[in-house]
Amino acid sequence: MKALRALRSSEWLLIGYFAYVAIVSSRFPLPAAVARLPALILILAAGLILTLAYAERIGSAKFFSISRDWLPLIFTLIAYREMDWFTPLSWDHHLEFGWIVWDRSLLYGGLQTAIESLGAVIPTYLELCYLVVYAVGPFTVATLYFAGQRERVNQVLFVYLLGTLSAYALFPYFPSEPPRTLFAGSDLPRMMTAIRRFNLWIVNGYGIHSSVFPSAHVSSAFSAAWALLGFLPERRKFGWGMLIYAISVAIATVYGRYHYAVDAVAGAGLSLIALVTTWFLLLRRRRLRVRGLP
Repeated sequence: MKALRALRSSEWLLIGYFAYVAIVSSRFPLPAAVARLPALILILAAGLILTLAYAERIGSAKFFSISRDWLPLIFTLIAYREMDWFTPLSWDHHLEFGWIVWDRSLLYGGLQTAIESLGAVIPTYLELCYLVVYAVGPFTVATLYFAGQRERVNQVLFVYLLGTLSAYALFPYFPSEPPRTLFAGSDLPRMMTAIRRFNLWIVNGYGIHSSVFPSAHVSSAFSAAWALLGFLPERRKFGWGMLIYAISVAIATVYGRYHYAVDAVAGAGLSLIALVTTWFLLLRRRRLRVRGLP
């Protein structure tokens, strides 16, 4: 019970997410080889989180406390890989054929021409933004360490995880293939940079294939931006910088045909929901404390 009371809100969120996946996995035709893995991952994640929380109370508090700052980022990768098990056995593509109409209106309405107006400069920048999105979580936590505000890691992680995991949670319900593969040869960037080749190697070899809606790349980047702006107000340059970066990621996903525009919009929307939810929970907790309630 002491370990349960010591859990951080971000850790409760992770346990809740893995419990959700374990429950909904029974509604989808997962391969027999992995059908029991969601429940096993839930048990392992909860066990490790509780163990670290308990160890912090009785052992080297600083060591285990720092470990708990970074562990959620590892679990985020596991959560991402889990979603590949929900890849459907067959596709009807009705969603994608609706989304592509909006994309082509956007791309050929001037976006593609504007991006490529300076040659490979802007496409290279956008592909680089897309590439380093995998480091957004670690960078966000490291920023708090650098700013001397490590005590705010849990709050920032809660926003980041809520925005990111919410996107993952929706993948099974919106099976879809990315435009670069479903509409291969159409609407692609005219600039093939070295970084784009590397990005294609990563997504083709190590990406998941269950869904592209909503964009977790976009939701995680925007969630990190809102978290830094909200919980690191004395260093707003980090938050504003992350927000500019998040906008760049959203553009990069559409221009590079990694996602549809609707994916990027939905990802940004989820990040806002994560921010509002976090503020609501914080305000509720403060009101309870004012009333003398736990």
